Parts: sequence; C-alpha cells; structure tokens
Amino acid sequence: MRRDSRLSGVLHILLHMAEQQGPVTSEDLSRMMGTNPVVVRRIMAGLRDQGFVHSQKGHGGGWTLSCDLSEVTLRDIYTALGSPALLAMGNRTDAPGCIVEQAVNAALKQTFDDAEELLLARFGEVTLSKLSDDYRARLVARGNSPQCGGTR
Repeated sequence: MRRDSRLSGVLHILLHMAEQQGPVTSEDLSRMMGTNPVVVRRIMAGLRDQGFVHSQKGHGGGWTLSCDLSEVTLRDIYTALGSPALLAMGNRTDAPGCIVEQAVNAALKQTFDDAEELLLARFGEVTLSKLSDDYRARLVARGNSPQCGGTR
C-alpha cells in the first residue's frame, strides 16, 4: 500500500529551513526529502500561497520561512497540502443493498469520522516550534550543539 508522506516530508524540510540562516534551494530541499526538485517547488508553492514560506529567485535565492513556528500547527500544514486522506481504509461499497453491509458501513463511517476528528484535533495542538524543540533536545542528547547544524 502506498502512503502519502508529503506531510512528514514537508515538516522535515520546514524544520531544516528553521535551522538555516539564509535561503535554501529546491535542489537542497529535494535531497532532504529524497524527491525531485520539481515536486519540492510544487509543494513549496502551495505553502508560499498560504504564507508559510517565501521564495526568492536568482543567485543566492531559494526558500525561507515566513511564519512564526509557534503559531503554525501540523493541522495548518496538513490543510495547506490539500488535506490528503488520513485513513487508508474504506467501505467495500458506498451504497450497499444488503442491510448487514449497511450496518457495517454505518459503524465504520462513524468510527472513521471520530478517528479523523481526533487526529485533526491533535494536529492542531502540535506547533512547529514544539517539533523544533524536540529536534533540538534530541540533538543535544546526541552530544551535538543545536548551533552546529548540518544534521539530518
């Protein structure tokens, strides 16, 4: 089963960008995500449209953060990515004629809706600054200073 990993990948590069002093190119970000620079530019353009990043063209240009990490949540980034499907499971058929399957679908729908609501609520509680703090704590625990950078 193929998973949509854009949220994870985007959070990864946003946190790396937060550690940089200047712009980061799409090529550098694509290496961090393990994807093509065109894919990165497409994703970053959506984040730019939402005001989370800024782009600068030309020599020395690239992407920079244009938001306060303490004010941006996982839910904000999830929404900026177009709110991809959270759950991979679904009903066998959407409008079954069998009443047993109707009961199963109703129970699953309510459970899926509850799970998505809970997940989105949790996404709304986690800011990018919390992720950055966790990254820095992990870096210090490894014996590296947060100022040294260059770790992935």
